[in-house]
Amino acid sequence: MPPRLRTLLLPILSLSGAAALAAPTLDAAVRERAETLVRDGKHASLVIAVIDGNDSAVYGFGRARPGDAGVPDADTVYEIGSLTKTMTGLLLADAVVAGKARLDQPVAELLPAYAIPALAGQKITLGQLATHFSGLPRLPANLAPADMNNPYADYGDAQLRSFLAGHALARAPGAAYEYSNLAYGLLGTALAAQAGMSYGDLLQARLFRPLGMASSAAVTPPALRARLAPGHLGDGKPAANWDFQAIAGAGAVRSSARDMIAYMQSYMRAAGPAQQLAVQPRLALAGEGDGDGVKKIGLAWMLDRVKGQPLAWHNGQTGGYASFAGYTLDGKRGVVVLSSTAREVDALGMGTLVPGSLPPLPQAGAAPKEIAIAPADLAQYTGQYALLPTFVLTVRQGPDGLLVGATGQPEAPVYASAKDTFFYKVVEAQLVFQRDARGAITGLVLHQNGQAMPATRKP
Repeated sequence: MPPRLRTLLLPILSLSGAAALAAPTLDAAVRERAETLVRDGKHASLVIAVIDGNDSAVYGFGRARPGDAGVPDADTVYEIGSLTKTMTGLLLADAVVAGKARLDQPVAELLPAYAIPALAGQKITLGQLATHFSGLPRLPANLAPADMNNPYADYGDAQLRSFLAGHALARAPGAAYEYSNLAYGLLGTALAAQAGMSYGDLLQARLFRPLGMASSAAVTPPALRARLAPGHLGDGKPAANWDFQAIAGAGAVRSSARDMIAYMQSYMRAAGPAQQLAVQPRLALAGEGDGDGVKKIGLAWMLDRVKGQPLAWHNGQTGGYASFAGYTLDGKRGVVVLSSTAREVDALGMGTLVPGSLPPLPQAGAAPKEIAIAPADLAQYTGQYALLPTFVLTVRQGPDGLLVGATGQPEAPVYASAKDTFFYKVVEAQLVFQRDARGAITGLVLHQNGQAMPATRKP
């Protein structure tokens, strides 16, 4: 169990230039929740930035680094994961506004050397990549990390080209929503190719430098790495940082609260045409409404309504970090939440954005009773189990028991509660292994969020 941390809370910086008393305050319920989460070891550190129009303040909880007495501050750097997608979407909007691209433009026109899949003559467009309606899967089938703790580090241009050349779309572009890291990786690659520079350099040229985001990068230089909060797995153990090549547009950026405030205010203030385009509703997501109505999607941004308040939001997570950013579409209030632990922070973000919307902490049920299984008996469970063709659970035997990693996600330990039944401690989930009539293990069922998801064991 991770050590308990003495909770440290500090409104560490008013970024508005107004008197300190005018700095936006953090909702009391959110403050108490953040203190509890850090005190109970659920998050090693949290930073919450509150934005009220032109005024902003940053609140830090926990420890920026193990053994460091200081709380995280506005300049502590975090991996922001899929919040990167909103930046890739904004790059697309910027190119459209500048007349360099069109939302209905086939991505193949920007990448003529790539074999981009199509179906029945329908080509994947830039807009379909940006709204997750491209028909591409969540992850490429040839993603085979050498290190599951850094799953995208060795997936480069050659692997991306190879996958696209051999992939057959299961549905026509535009037919259905499927959240896709692959699609956003391809979009970032296409926009960078059109600009004649790397994805990281394109971000610097078009977003980071114009917005004064000096602590943001897709490839982290040593000066920023020195301010990077160390990441943690959901169980509190140290996590490796994630590095990206061809899929950078999906999640490569590391940033600070100070920079993310500037980024969010670029939307909240009299937004420029690119920001306006990025949050224009494109498509409704059937069955995806979390608030008061049907959720829609812009260019990456989720467009929702909570307690009658229209807002835009997105979240992110890597192997050791979690993030959330959003703002009310009237431009009056915004929030950024950054964590150095891979546990979602959406509730903190929504609770800050719309006061009174913070849900109660779930009541913990009776924890499964852990039983011991001999190391020799654990070997029978090891292998790969396909939940989907592109999403595989890999089970291996570690020094202290079974470790389970999922495609594009870090490993986590599981613990036996009965023969063939194992549970996670980092999330509310359970694995039940299946056997045939001869007693051989043929698959498993993942039980999570009220769902039972079968997976077939691969040869």
